[in-house]
Amino acid sequence: QVQLQESGPGLVKPSQTLSLTCTVSGASITTNFYYWSWIRQPPGKGLEWIGYIAFSGTPYYSPSLKNRTSISRDTSKNQFTLQLRTVTPEDTAVYYCASKVIVGYAHPNSPSDYDTWGQGTQVTVSS
Repeated sequence: QVQLQESGPGLVKPSQTLSLTCTVSGASITTNFYYWSWIRQPPGKGLEWIGYIAFSGTPYYSPSLKNRTSISRDTSKNQFTLQLRTVTPEDTAVYYCASKVIVGYAHPNSPSDYDTWGQGTQVTVSS
């Protein structure tokens, strides 16, 4: 059974970089057909998909965030990491990591595509 756990600072200053790590247990992040994603939910709003890194190591980002987003992985630690640059208060949200196994061609770019989630971590952008 795959389990996910987010970690990182809960407070980030405007214009700085938000960095979060997701630690995975129960499966290797290089296992075929796994997609590892970051999703967020601003206060009072719906879930927003940020991007994923596939089992192959290839990342893909939401068009609305791709200019500020990087997702990478550390296979030795079985972790993947989100970096969101130049944050503003509008980036305040609960951030989730999530995963899904999809055999064959796939591009899981919606929160509803994912069936395994971490508990989420609150990130506030404020000076």
